[in-house]
Amino acid sequence: MARRDEIGKKVRAARKSKGYTQQKLSKLTRINKTTISEIENGRFTGSFDIFERILDEVGLQFEVVQKKHILPDWDEIEALFAEKD
Repeated sequence: MARRDEIGKKVRAARKSKGYTQQKLSKLTRINKTTISEIENGRFTGSFDIFERILDEVGLQFEVVQKKHILPDWDEIEALFAEKD
């Protein structure tokens, strides 16, 4: 599943592609503009219902898929275990 910040970027892009401001989306969905900003910035921890209403209005949907376990690249391993000074 995508991280919150990735979801937020997609919501923002979809909103803008429809020509909506956050204020217009707020009026269409009856969701506070501050909440829309939190979603777009990856900081929203509220209900699925709110996410669903926003996604419906901008033409997106959630998709549940099997979780992927991604291992770091070989070059990244040393940095992961480096001691901080």
